[in-house]
Amino acid sequence: MSPPPGRPPAPSRLAAEQRGRQGERIAGWWLRLKGWSILARRVRTPVGEIDLIARRGAMVAFIEVKARKTGAALDDAIDERRLTRVAAAAEAVAADWLRPGDDMRIDVMLLAPGHRPRHLENVWHGG
Repeated sequence: MSPPPGRPPAPSRLAAEQRGRQGERIAGWWLRLKGWSILARRVRTPVGEIDLIARRGAMVAFIEVKARKTGAALDDAIDERRLTRVAAAAEAVAADWLRPGDDMRIDVMLLAPGHRPRHLENVWHGG
């Protein structure tokens, strides 16, 4: 929810936004170390946003990044509603990023201070 016109966002919202952007940078770094190329960041579609789009070989991953203050908060960071939006957004732009013969999947990166990034692969099996 946006603040009223002329009023700056709440400090907690700004902190969350900053944490999210930092999380996306860390996730991109982690993925590159694992052999992925980052194709795009913060791709907006009419049905939702994709935090990262990455490629490794013939696999293109549409990645939702969740950064939280604590490791315990990561357990509730992602749910089916969020995954549904990411999957719909990925479907909307897949043709822009896939080459003939490519596969695609939805991944999640979970990040919290003092914890290794958790890369959950192929998390979307809905229809």
